[in-house]
Amino acid sequence: MASSPPTSATPRSLKRVVTASLIGTTIEWYDFFLYGSAAALVFDRLFFPESDPLVGTLLAFLTYAVGFVARPVGALVFGHYGDRLGRKRLLVISLLMMGGATFAIGLLPTHAQLGSTAAVLLTALRLVQGFALGGEWGGAVLLVSEHGDARRRGFWASWPQTGAPAGQLLATAVLAVLTAVLPDSAFTSWGWRVPFLLSGVLVLVGLWIRLSVDESPVFKAALAKAEARRAAEGAGKAAEAMPLLAVLRHHRRDVLIAMGARMAENISYYVITAFVLVYGTKHLDMDRQTVLNAVLVASAVHFAVIPAWGALSDRWGRRPVYLLGAAGVGLWAFPFFWLIDTESFGPVLLAVTVGLVLHGAMYAPQAAFFSELFATRVRYSGASIGAQFASVAAGAPAPLIATALLADFGGSTPIALYVIAAALLTLLAVGVAEETRMRNLEEIGEPDGPEGSGKAPAARGGSAPVGGP
Repeated sequence: MASSPPTSATPRSLKRVVTASLIGTTIEWYDFFLYGSAAALVFDRLFFPESDPLVGTLLAFLTYAVGFVARPVGALVFGHYGDRLGRKRLLVISLLMMGGATFAIGLLPTHAQLGSTAAVLLTALRLVQGFALGGEWGGAVLLVSEHGDARRRGFWASWPQTGAPAGQLLATAVLAVLTAVLPDSAFTSWGWRVPFLLSGVLVLVGLWIRLSVDESPVFKAALAKAEARRAAEGAGKAAEAMPLLAVLRHHRRDVLIAMGARMAENISYYVITAFVLVYGTKHLDMDRQTVLNAVLVASAVHFAVIPAWGALSDRWGRRPVYLLGAAGVGLWAFPFFWLIDTESFGPVLLAVTVGLVLHGAMYAPQAAFFSELFATRVRYSGASIGAQFASVAAGAPAPLIATALLADFGGSTPIALYVIAAALLTLLAVGVAEETRMRNLEEIGEPDGPEGSGKAPAARGGSAPVGGP
């Protein structure tokens, strides 16, 4: 077994970092998912009232997709400065940006008050949300991955991943309560604003917790090593390459693997949690509360299984668990819609829950897997670029494509085939990757170092088969 790196955190400090990352990601995902749920439920009427109902939903999802387009830009900016300045301070900035944009959406005039300008402002705030989230994910998972040791990295790094279902759970719960206690007219008039305004309080809590944690010890060690090397080599040493350029030079294959790995994970998630609201309420004319409650319960299960999948990735390896999840969501695509079509709560709950459990098998090991692909001084950039550039082709258009397929074909078959195609892409990408479990994050070759290879050896004493890109 591998020994812990000398800079590993104590168990107490590691738990504090995990807690801070979990709460921070929960708040940011709450903000992001809240928009998706509101887009499916009311934004078509509030910001695009002159359109056909399904067309209005398409337009609402288009503004939803804009947030994904901004995520790669956030990944580039936050990744660059996160690799230069550290993980912690960039995570504070991302939290403030996300919370501020979400709070502002809650104050936004609608089409009835401001005309088409309201939709423009909504889109601009969605861009800010996407930009912030593009920087949040990489920093949060790296902060945990770089504090722990190799033996349980999959388990600990999976906890920030639970911020996604926790945020979904919180957003859906707030919406479910409001739709249950308010008549439709009141919810459409002012009730939808409440969960957006609540974000302001949540951000203050998250900021207080996030400021209490220490910077990544692995990053601090790598930074000190780089500074000592530059001092020893003197003024004749060439300037250190920008993290983005170093990633493209030494980690191109790893970026492509990360992007491919995201396809099934990202597409299946947004079909299961966002598009299902459209399919159930608009296509099947189901009660909105029924679908929201199913997503609510399933998100709780999703939260619980992610750490379990993360722990299994420490035992079985990242690839086997990830491949199991990708194959599972592909096989579940048709049964998922068959169960939704029953329009009964039990089968709908089963469809969403099984889908999210299988999704968790991809999402849980993803944090450790992506962290283990890249060298420390480019890890924030590499992990963020791989994850967020894929979101433009995967999560961003997923509800939009699914809604368009539903409008064109009037049924679920092409949507299920769409999910299956994404699963095949992920199976291919993860299938050609090498196992990364037990890699020592401190000893992955630095692109700007003397070795310059970017190769990643196993953790000291480890026997896992690993290799460079």
